[in-house]
Amino acid sequence: MSTVKETVEVDVPINTAYNQWTQFEEFPNFMEGVEEVRQLDDRHNHWTTKVAGVRREFDTEIVDQLPDERVTWRTTSGDTHQKGTVRFQRLDDTHTRVELVMEVEPSGAVEKAGDMLGTIDRQIKGDMRRFKQYIEKRGGESGAWRGRIQPGGDTGPTPL
Repeated sequence: MSTVKETVEVDVPINTAYNQWTQFEEFPNFMEGVEEVRQLDDRHNHWTTKVAGVRREFDTEIVDQLPDERVTWRTTSGDTHQKGTVRFQRLDDTHTRVELVMEVEPSGAVEKAGDMLGTIDRQIKGDMRRFKQYIEKRGGESGAWRGRIQPGGDTGPTPL
């Protein structure tokens, strides 16, 4: 598996950055190669990607989600194997650090060659730059889900 880590500082409050990240169906607006993300329920998403002419479909599961702090996921089916965490850190009232750490296991000759050439690393780093541009240009989130998902299966709204 290859590990990619990228951090961007965005000029929006932490809740805006976090809320936008929970809008998985909006990912094609800033993630290169992501054609569609369908949110199946609070924990599960179905992805369709096309990278270097290779189309892949796979499912992911959110395994840990804490509002304004982190979202952790893993693949559950399909040809793509990955897991990762995105963390949010408040810098001040209008600035947030967003850190993505992802482990990707390339499948197929094209993906393995691309990984050796640093393509996966560059693509993910580019996605984070595009997220920064996307959220700063919008100036606000397109929606939000503020529920809590805990390892082991619990989901629900965050207690007040």
